[in-house]
Amino acid sequence: MNQRPSRRGRWLLLLVPLVLGVGGVLLSVGLIRPGPGAADSSAPGPEVSGGTQAEPPPRGPARPSALPAQRPGQPALSPEELEREAQRQLWEKRLERARFTLDSYRKSTRYPHESRPIEEHPDLVYPQSPERKQPLDKDKRDIALKLKQEKVYVVGDEVVRFFVGCENANSGQPLPCEVHSAVAREAPHMAQAGQAAPVPLDFNDTGRNGDEMAGDGMWTGSFQPSRQGFAMFEGTLRVEFRVRANGSAEGGAFFDIVFTPAAPATFTGRVREVIEKGSLQLYVGLQVRKPGRYVMAGRVDDEAGIPLAYLEFNEELEAGAREVRFELFGLLLHDKKPDFPLRLRDVEGFLLREQGDPDRELVKGLYGSVHATQPYTLERFSEAEWDSEQRRRYLEEYARDVAEAEGVLGGLSGQPAPRAP
Repeated sequence: MNQRPSRRGRWLLLLVPLVLGVGGVLLSVGLIRPGPGAADSSAPGPEVSGGTQAEPPPRGPARPSALPAQRPGQPALSPEELEREAQRQLWEKRLERARFTLDSYRKSTRYPHESRPIEEHPDLVYPQSPERKQPLDKDKRDIALKLKQEKVYVVGDEVVRFFVGCENANSGQPLPCEVHSAVAREAPHMAQAGQAAPVPLDFNDTGRNGDEMAGDGMWTGSFQPSRQGFAMFEGTLRVEFRVRANGSAEGGAFFDIVFTPAAPATFTGRVREVIEKGSLQLYVGLQVRKPGRYVMAGRVDDEAGIPLAYLEFNEELEAGAREVRFELFGLLLHDKKPDFPLRLRDVEGFLLREQGDPDRELVKGLYGSVHATQPYTLERFSEAEWDSEQRRRYLEEYARDVAEAEGVLGGLSGQPAPRAP
């Protein structure tokens, strides 16, 4: 017996030809790309899990995650044109990245690494004089300790000063402060059997023993390891102290220094200058007691005292009378155009140790002004960029990346792409 189809069935029968017709139109104008094997439905394609077919892996550069969108009103692009546009956009980004890498590397290596503008080392413009703030105690965080030490590295008979103050942690207003006890001892990680006993230290705010101003709220302590129980010690020493703040609050903190009892080399204080290979060379005299690799640094200011350059030395030195060569690169002088004479200041360094703790033996530094140069004119110095086999190799490699991207883009657009300057 024949039955009339239900209302739901009649709607489904009406929708089938409509869906097929719309799909055919979309396929004909290229808005739906034919699936794999559409050109020849009998040709088998590669299989993935589940028995379905997948496109073969793309050739050449990886495709972007999505095809470029077409603007309204533009003629529809064929699948081949869409693919070509996607590849062009991908290689444009690669070219931009390659040019940026080449340009950045060229600019960053215009000068040798041992002769750099001092603004690249903002934390090294002056020798280390660490300052910090911390809570008086974990349970008294409304009171802060203001802590400063003159230096971290101490050599031979050098003296180091420490400064302690107290303030309101929220407002920054000074608070009454007193360092009522302090000792120097070996740092915990350096402690060994038979270590030296802790040595009491004196802090004061009375304008004596290194304190600069009586009653200014900053307590000052001085420490000379070579004469205060640590003449034979080498490594990290810790100065621990207890503070009474705002009348009754108690807390404590510490300072660490690295001590070298006998310097492996000594600066003579003599400096000679000469123009070599278009750069200004400053040779600083050094009497070497222990041979090895020495790492040195110096700062250069212009005539007005404006910091100009940070200079480094890293070479093996034999025992005897030697020189540390600091180079002021010619192109750096041309770029910065400083007023002469220039002044070398704050020269410091160490002998690098391959094993052991600490990893260095300190050389007593030359602090303050060390040498003033002659009043040269810039014409006497070279404007050439720094050159080395390694730099040339990297520049060539990065230039090849640029050329490859330019070549591919030229092929995709039918004409050569503009080349990098």
